[in-house]
Amino acid sequence: MRVLVVEDHRTLNALIADGLRREAMAVDTALDGHGALERVDLTRYDVVVLDRDVPGVHGDEVCRRIVAGGAGTRVLMLTAAGTVRDRVEGLGLGADDYLPKPFDFAELVARVRALGRRSTQALPPILDNGDLTLDPGRRVALRSGRRLDLSPKEFAVLEHLLAAGGRVVSAEELLEQVWDEATDPFTTTVKTTIGRLRAKLGVPPAIHTVREGGYRIGPQ
Repeated sequence: MRVLVVEDHRTLNALIADGLRREAMAVDTALDGHGALERVDLTRYDVVVLDRDVPGVHGDEVCRRIVAGGAGTRVLMLTAAGTVRDRVEGLGLGADDYLPKPFDFAELVARVRALGRRSTQALPPILDNGDLTLDPGRRVALRSGRRLDLSPKEFAVLEHLLAAGGRVVSAEELLEQVWDEATDPFTTTVKTTIGRLRAKLGVPPAIHTVREGGYRIGPQ
């Protein structure tokens, strides 16, 4: 899942971004409305976590433009104002959800995941293929009942491949959806992560390389 965090408080911005990355999400950040709109113009995000009171272009206008863009990006609006009127105004701007500050991080993660499922074709809460099972909400992956010890990036790659339902997924798509904007597009990180994931999945091989295509999961 690709997420943009828009928050002008640098420490809070970093805390949210790092926490979501630990939940196997690809996260970019912006400190003001101008930066947010520049990133949205370049990248299709599943979810934007948007502080309503960011400087530059106000969060309300950022929300309007994201919704008007029609890319299916979901907006979770954050604000220090938590009255019912504020929530109604935020949702009236086109935001998909609204979370007042201070918030519990576990609730933020749950809401981001719920919005992420809505931003794409509806997916079941549990993904599976053969003897592989993955629960994104609980961050648990199993093979033949054996729990897999996966890093956040390995988990995210497996989740994306399972969600593809047997479709061939290119390395470029994985790089865009699982890594953030700081990643070198010419890096071998996708190939390296796939190699580590294959080793942890064991035999028989579950991830197959398609020549000049990418990777797919399922029977050979």
